[in-house]
Amino acid sequence: MTRVVLDTNVIVSALHFPQSRLTRILALVQSGEIDLFISSFILDEIGAVLVKKLGWSRDRAQDAKELIRSMAIVVVDPKEFISIVKGNDADNRILECAVEAKADFLITGDKEHLLPLKTFRGVQTVSLAEFLDLYPE
Repeated sequence: MTRVVLDTNVIVSALHFPQSRLTRILALVQSGEIDLFISSFILDEIGAVLVKKLGWSRDRAQDAKELIRSMAIVVVDPKEFISIVKGNDADNRILECAVEAKADFLITGDKEHLLPLKTFRGVQTVSLAEFLDLYPE
């Protein structure tokens, strides 16, 4: 089974734009075609972005977090501190989750920090489009 970690930006976009192509990734998770791993940090960041940046109510954001938590195989508790990304420490927390989960892919829209890594400790960093090319509809 393919193990994936979704960057916060991918999850938030899929939740906020339910008619977009982004929801395909959540459908793959729900159908069991891929295994989703997530961390408490990512869940907290999802809630914060939905409320602070997108104006969701706290209750609606909490419901969304619970949905994502229920879809995940496991909530990972990273043991290793990673500090490779300069300028956006949150990206290091995403990498920690991917490494701890032994993910095959980290799916992200972060063109500045994460996508340029290409591979980090065996985890391929790919865009949503690149990943979905592996799972044609």
